[in-house]
Amino acid sequence: MPDIVAGVVVSVDRPEAVAAAVREHAAVRTRGGGTKTALAPMDGVILDLSGLRGVVDYDPSEFTFTALAGTPVRQVEALLGQHGQYLPFDPPLAAAGATLGGTVASGLSGPCRYRYGGVRDFVLGCRFVDGDGRLIRAGGKVVKNAAGFDFPKLFVGSLGTLGVLVELSFKVFPRPPAHATLRVRRRGLREALETMCALATSAFDLEAVDLAPPSTLWVRVAGLRESLLARVDRLRAFLGGEVELVEEDAAVWEGAREFTWLPAGWSLVKVPTTPRRVAELESKLAGAESVRRYSAGGNVAWVGWPGDPGLLGKTLAELGLRGLRLLGPPGPVALGRWEANPFGVRVKHALDPAGRLGRIEPCSTGSP
Repeated sequence: MPDIVAGVVVSVDRPEAVAAAVREHAAVRTRGGGTKTALAPMDGVILDLSGLRGVVDYDPSEFTFTALAGTPVRQVEALLGQHGQYLPFDPPLAAAGATLGGTVASGLSGPCRYRYGGVRDFVLGCRFVDGDGRLIRAGGKVVKNAAGFDFPKLFVGSLGTLGVLVELSFKVFPRPPAHATLRVRRRGLREALETMCALATSAFDLEAVDLAPPSTLWVRVAGLRESLLARVDRLRAFLGGEVELVEEDAAVWEGAREFTWLPAGWSLVKVPTTPRRVAELESKLAGAESVRRYSAGGNVAWVGWPGDPGLLGKTLAELGLRGLRLLGPPGPVALGRWEANPFGVRVKHALDPAGRLGRIEPCSTGSP
């Protein structure tokens, strides 16, 4: 077994170089765009994947592309935009420099996942280096792929513990020609949640529904310019009450996916939840010094936290919830109730038997 060397940075620009680095070191961690500061590696040899960039293949007629994992999301968005296409899952932190590999490994999707699904719904295939330093290809490069286990989806949210992603293939969609956003103000959290649930069961085709507590909803629609205004009018009539059409639509959602509402230096924690649990979480956090935004129709809570993240972990554990800390100073990453998954344990052992790639360490109570 090679020696464990901490703090050494190894820059790579080819998949083969990644495989060689994994074979040479006993503890390997990865770094891409460095946008998710709380996930910055704190031990082991650090593989800098920022040089592993570039689009390998793009066929606009097939609505698919393949790129190296260190490719910035913004670079891909610019290329797709030339052909009227885009990544519908709205990858967060793109303006800050997020990469494709980091987006998949952290499992992050933006507000428009409400309509189109998350990053896992758009990954078609990948190449990765496992814990033994082998280059492996999984999935494919086309939408109509072979039947069988959808192996690439295992890497969504894996945080680099199953393998080092070196190449990814995605499907893309045509970009809607027009958008409109409504700001809906309600008299309190309960009424806002009732409106959110009513929208979820309505016939309206909505692109995004976010809640800024306690009582402001942001609702986005998209489609053809010729029909958009009529759709907005019907939606306003359905909502009733205080509803305002927002002029700067793009700025609203760019701020949402870049977390501009988060105070500088605070931790940002992603908490999977449900609309029915929002009120319970709000009752625990509203009295604390924190900021929150509920996205994807209340199925994701983004929590901004200024102090000891372990205290937030304790609160989440009491509610039976778990959170992933993405931004903020070094410290615990997995907060709340994280339980071992037997299937995940077997997959980890198969792909990283020597434990070179690390694992997620939960923190549920107090300081780490």
